[in-house]
Parts: sequence; structure tokens; C-alpha cells
Amino acid sequence: MGGRRLRTGHDWKLLAESCTALLERVPELVDEHLRQLAEHSPVYAGVLAPDLQWREAEEAIRIGIETLSAPRESPRRDLEHAEDLGRHRAQQGLPLDLLVHAYRNAGYLVWDALVEGAAGREPERLAALMRSATVVWSAVDAQTQTASEAYRATEAELRRRTDEQLQALLDALLEGQATPGLAARAAAGLDLPEHGPYAVVVLRAVRRDAHGQPLRGAGFRFIWRMRADCEIGVVALTPGQGLDGVAQALDGRCSGPGGISPVVPGLAELGRARRLAELALRTCPPDASEVVRLDQRMPTALVVSQPELADRLVSDVFGELLALEPADRAVLLETLDVWLTCEGSAGRAAGRLYCHRNTVFNRLRRLEQLTSRSLARPRDLIEMTLALDAYRLSGARR
Repeated sequence: MGGRRLRTGHDWKLLAESCTALLERVPELVDEHLRQLAEHSPVYAGVLAPDLQWREAEEAIRIGIETLSAPRESPRRDLEHAEDLGRHRAQQGLPLDLLVHAYRNAGYLVWDALVEGAAGREPERLAALMRSATVVWSAVDAQTQTASEAYRATEAELRRRTDEQLQALLDALLEGQATPGLAARAAAGLDLPEHGPYAVVVLRAVRRDAHGQPLRGAGFRFIWRMRADCEIGVVALTPGQGLDGVAQALDGRCSGPGGISPVVPGLAELGRARRLAELALRTCPPDASEVVRLDQRMPTALVVSQPELADRLVSDVFGELLALEPADRAVLLETLDVWLTCEGSAGRAAGRLYCHRNTVFNRLRRLEQLTSRSLARPRDLIEMTLALDAYRLSGARR
């Protein structure tokens, strides 16, 4: 409790004498202080052992009283001590409101003791002490503020370190590390079940709308990790929740494409789930915006998982087609794509392409001639479908 701006040197002298006399009563003040704190909250006793709590309280009160009567140019030991104590209390986990209450309580005790010591003596001393009230309580306020600021700064640093540690655990799981006890530690730190249904979402790194609140409202818990080229989300599923719901929760809240892994049975499987979600994302063309499930893109996933074979498939199936003029080639491939989307209906494909159904038939026949394959033969149809996926996903412009 410092602060030494008194009206006159005489007032300061009388306050200094009162403080010096009060130092003899510090043990008594500490006992009463700790008793009142224990009555206020049992948390105080749970944070510190009684002997350590007594020593720290004794040091704080003694330094505060000594600082009140110290020369104005003296170092502010009370504020230095308050800063240290604020850091320590944050590290020990004492709630901030209890730290503030402790400072206020000690201030009241010291002030009451100063008044009591001056009350039975000459009126001049009591009057000087009353004129010192603002100085004393300004000192208590400064100590409380210093301790609180140090507490908040330390608490923020501890939270940052904890977040970094939890993120490191999550990263290790997503990388598929098999360190013993890793999943259990991550489960405890992230407040997640170690075993239970999970899925992983991988979103391409493009601008996205804020999705935190809508996703929570959708009944899913997402934990996100940023990467240089993507964002990875771990989805904790509950009974009754499925991948369709995950896709619906993300629909319209992402401006770029994404992939969703199959469900895995626990945190230890997140590495495998991440790889499968990345594979699902790779099935999305460069201009896509939807979030897709791997289990609904399996044929395309097989294509993109083997780039060298995919390139060979494109060359073998579309060899002559690739030699056409780009515009001509684009029309034929678009027709094939729309016809496949329309489940082989030339009429529906014609409606989407704004042309006559005979035009669709003519284009398809030309495709068959160029590829030496028949869309009526299942094996040829599979090859042409996979070759089309491989061509679009490779971004080839031959």
C-alpha cells in the first residue's frame, strides 16, 4: 500500500510514525486477514498451504505498510510485489475476484488499525491520518490494479500455451502418429471421448464465410486447424448424426470445395480419416464449390489416387479426341458429362444442353467413333466415365 502525496511534510511525518508503530502488529493483522479470507471463501485455503499463505500475506502487508511511509523517490516495492503476486495467483488458479478481494480486505484491516492506533492519542494525529485517507486508498487501488493486470496477462499466456499444446496433440493425431497415450491425452485436453464416431473435413484454402455459430447451431462440434493450403475440421458425431448432416451443415457456408471422410471409431483413427478426406477433396474439380463425401465418390477417388494411371487412361480412351480443336472437344465432353448425369436419357440431356435429342445422339456416336468404344457396353462405359473424371480433375487442356 504505497502512494505518498500528502498535503504537508508534517502529515507525512505523522503517517510515517503511525506506520512504523503498526509494523509491530503485522502478525496480528495477518492472522485476522487469513481468518476473514477463510470465512469469505474456502478456495483460498485450497490454493495455498496454510504456512505458505501466512508467509506471503505477511510479506505483502509488511511491504505495503513500509511503502506508505517511505520517501517519495523510493522504488515502489508494493507494486513490484503486487505484480509478482498477480502472476503467481494466476499460475496457482486462484480466481481473479478472490485476488481483488484479498487486496481490499488487507487494505481495510491496515486502515482500521491505523485509525485505532491514532484514536487514543492527540487529535492532531488522527486529523492528519484522516487527511491521508485518499493517499492510502489510492495506494490500495494501484496495488489491486497492478496485481489484476499481471494476473490477466499471465492467464492469457497460460491459455495460449495450453491452446498450443492441445493443437499440437490434435496435429499429431491428424498426422497419424501412433504415440502411446496420445489419443487419451488429446481426449482429456479437448474434452472429447477417446472412442466414438468421428469424421474429418478438409476444405480448400479459399475465402469462407464465418461458420462457427451456424455449425454449433446445426448440432455438430467442429474443431478446426488451419493449414497453408487447406483447413481441417474434426467432427465429433453423436448417435443419430451422420455424414449427410455434416454435409448439410457445411453447405452454403463454404465458398470453396471440401471433402468428408468416412466415419472412424475414435481419435486414434483421425490420421487415416484426414487422408481419406483429402482424397475426397481431390475428386472436386478446380471450379467446384460443394463439400463431398468420399463414400459417394469412390470411383473418382480411385482415379485421383493414381495420377500416373489416370493420365494413361485419359490418353488411351480419349487419344483421338484430344487432337480435336478445343471448342469441338469441349462440346463432345460436355455432352458425355450431361448424358451421364441424366442417367443415359438423351431427351433430358438435350433439354439441359438446349439442343435436339438427335444432336445428342450424333455427338455420342462421334465420341464412340473417336474412342473406339461403345456406350452400350458396360466395360467401355466405365472406362469412358473414369477417363472423363480423370480429364476434368487433371485440368488438362490438350
